[in-house]
Amino acid sequence: MPNYTAPLDDMLFLFEKLRDNKNYNELEKYNEVNSDLVKDILGEAAKISENLILPLALSGDENPAKLENGVVRTPPGYKEAYNKYIEDGWISLSCDPKYGGQGMPKTVSAFFDEMLSSASLSFKLYSELTIGAYNCLLRHAPDEMKDKYLPKMVEGKWSGTMCLTEPVCGTDLGMLKTKAVEQKDGTFKISGQKIFITSGDHDLTENIIHLVIARASDSPSGTKGISLFLVPKYIVNEDGSIGPRNGVSTGSVEHKMGIKGSATCVLNFDEAVGYMIGPKNKGLNQMFTMMNLERIVVGIQGLGISEIAYQNSLSYAKERKQGKTNNSKSTNGADFIIEHADIRRSLLNMKSIIEGERALCFWLSQQTEVSLYHSDEKVKQEASDYVSLMTPVVKSLFTDLAMEITSDAMQIHGGYGFTKDQGIEQLYRDNRITPIYEGTNSVQAADLVFRKLINKNGDIINKFVETIKSESDSKNDKVKIFSKELNYYVDILSKFSDWIKDRHLNDKDDVSAAANDYLKTLGFVSLAYAWIKVLEVSFEDYDSNKKFYEDKINTAKFFFEKVLPRAEFHYKSAISGSSNIMNFKFN
Repeated sequence: MPNYTAPLDDMLFLFEKLRDNKNYNELEKYNEVNSDLVKDILGEAAKISENLILPLALSGDENPAKLENGVVRTPPGYKEAYNKYIEDGWISLSCDPKYGGQGMPKTVSAFFDEMLSSASLSFKLYSELTIGAYNCLLRHAPDEMKDKYLPKMVEGKWSGTMCLTEPVCGTDLGMLKTKAVEQKDGTFKISGQKIFITSGDHDLTENIIHLVIARASDSPSGTKGISLFLVPKYIVNEDGSIGPRNGVSTGSVEHKMGIKGSATCVLNFDEAVGYMIGPKNKGLNQMFTMMNLERIVVGIQGLGISEIAYQNSLSYAKERKQGKTNNSKSTNGADFIIEHADIRRSLLNMKSIIEGERALCFWLSQQTEVSLYHSDEKVKQEASDYVSLMTPVVKSLFTDLAMEITSDAMQIHGGYGFTKDQGIEQLYRDNRITPIYEGTNSVQAADLVFRKLINKNGDIINKFVETIKSESDSKNDKVKIFSKELNYYVDILSKFSDWIKDRHLNDKDDVSAAANDYLKTLGFVSLAYAWIKVLEVSFEDYDSNKKFYEDKINTAKFFFEKVLPRAEFHYKSAISGSSNIMNFKFN
């Protein structure tokens, strides 16, 4: 089983030194969330992640969730761990105190999301979708519905799901077949089948609150006719107690490559009682509240899995002897593999990407809070646009790079990495779902180039580029060296953006073919932008913690020299166009 130690020093560094968003710091609701409080919270979060949840990763992989006589059983140890998890209030960390939450900002909860992803993604998914459903209900449900369902969800006694996908519709939700027939009492009878439902059924909670998209009988076809419904596993009585079983049953639990401890279910809705959330035919917009936040969290899953893969690779490289280096000082015929240049390159590649991602995610967490709670509508909207722009980048880039990092981790471990003994191959398998679910990474790239660069609020990508340029214009001569390098790639990003906009008018196939390349160019430039923020502090505060900041500076140097150049490669690849792709004749 892999070992894991939460990277608290790096997390606390970001919270203490990179909370530099003026608009975020104007949010009065977080005035009392100071460094001492966050240090205590993250310290306890690390303990539960390392000691309680980490051992569940192997248990879930060896004893997958299964369906027995109509009941979904979770792996050994999950019930006990889940009860301790909710008893200590971890599900409620970022929830509204009005419903029993602790009210912590995403600048704190995102760190815990990362820890849980490192420890056991399968276990995390049982509570993750609950928070997604909570966020959707919080923003769109009427007060009566919120008062009835949210307190138990925040407590963790009830869980939640997101039910979109059907056998005939995945990304193209306009094709959905699930029907909703209105009843005289204002409820609806929901009938249809949903597939690939994460945590769709299990034995951890008293009730499961399904959020289901369906088409009312008098609604138009396509996405314009989609409504959102709350469909509980058990009907909830007026006094809040659990009533009879609803018309929801589990058809099967999927047998998967990874995240085996997570119950991925086929759910059958047979005239199940449902309650409409918000206005009729507006369900897709409501569901996207849940989906967009979830996409960022999926990116964090990739970051978390990358972190544990890196930690174990570093540890193994320090212990494993193999071959002689060019400047070997060994007296027994072999050196530790960490002395080999290619192994060091691989480790630094992991480290520079992971720490850049964590810094970028912290920046995005601040923007997210501003987009939700700032009093100035203009400031709020600009932050919302940045979150919208970066959501597909974080979801896709972080998960794609996690595939690279977990693959490299297996390579560093050699034959042991390919066996189950070390647990490294499980990290690769568990991560493989992250580029797929919540909208495949190709869908994210298409969403970015066709919808996110420009919207009704103007040219978002140009605003972001100007933000990078202004905030990277350092007065520190040591940072200027890195800023100059970043500006070179920002200019490439600008040229790439102009090319995309031009081809959008003249040849959409060119845009589609370039979408993934564009997302990665924007992503690598964004990581470099986050590194500039880290470097500003590292040079300014260098004498206060030389060892820590020296490590940051040298890691950033590697990123700028060895990783950032990928941005230009993706640009050059993309602008060759799509003619050969579209004209190629497959046999």
